[in-house]
Amino acid sequence: MSTLRQLTTTFATALEACYPAPEAASIAVLVLEHLLEISPLQRRMQADAPVPEAVAELLPAIEARLLRHEPVQYVLGTAHFAGLELDVTPATLIPRPETEELVQLIVTEQRGRSTTLSVLDVGTGSGCIPVALCQALEPARIVAVDISEEALAVARRNAARYGCEIDFQQLDILTQAPSGIAPGTLDVLVSNPPYVLEQERPLMRANVLDYEPATALFVPDHDPLLFYRRIARLGTTLLRPGRALYFEINEQFAPETAELVTGLGYSEVEIRTDIFDKARMVRATWRS
Repeated sequence: MSTLRQLTTTFATALEACYPAPEAASIAVLVLEHLLEISPLQRRMQADAPVPEAVAELLPAIEARLLRHEPVQYVLGTAHFAGLELDVTPATLIPRPETEELVQLIVTEQRGRSTTLSVLDVGTGSGCIPVALCQALEPARIVAVDISEEALAVARRNAARYGCEIDFQQLDILTQAPSGIAPGTLDVLVSNPPYVLEQERPLMRANVLDYEPATALFVPDHDPLLFYRRIARLGTTLLRPGRALYFEINEQFAPETAELVTGLGYSEVEIRTDIFDKARMVRATWRS
């Protein structure tokens, strides 16, 4: 019977056929922690403990899927985001660290208000943004929309897991508007919409291109601001004066996105960078 240390090393070495060594090691650690239901600290403390055969027998099937470039989050069915453990499936994007930064920006600016916040998240996917905001900004009234009913089913499970009452709605934001939000009553409008150009497909890794939902990733090359334009215009009707709009953006279109929002009448428009110093967010205030 192999120890946890031995099995982790063996598994990581096998994954190096497909992944760089540091990434292979990280994936191996994540898989073993998940299967054994232990924390990183427990893994280190139990490094020389034997791993049950029932757990070791699960690894070959997982290894085969990972070597086909399937994202480890889909293999395990979970992803970590802002201190949460969320269900994910191929119907949803895998939550990214930059989206955590978007959530943190919102929390920093909006926490502590005395009134219940009204929040709309467009393109919710796994529900990572509204569930994280629900946890951090209670009390809040949150509406989250997506075009995919399959994604919304995942989002509803994640909301239920954390006791969040979120109004999930299935609709196409390009042609429809969410229900239940009266004009001039919204405090926070947030979206991480599709923003990858079709022409960028050849530059993407197989684990993204072959597995994550294309409808949540790509926009037409001829109209990269398609979703930002529609959502920002929606905000001009729904947002209260002085309330905020938050976008995750394609870094190569940061100035254009900021100009679009400014042209629609928003003020205090800012481009924010992520931890890698990439232009990744735009925030703005509706007319105050």
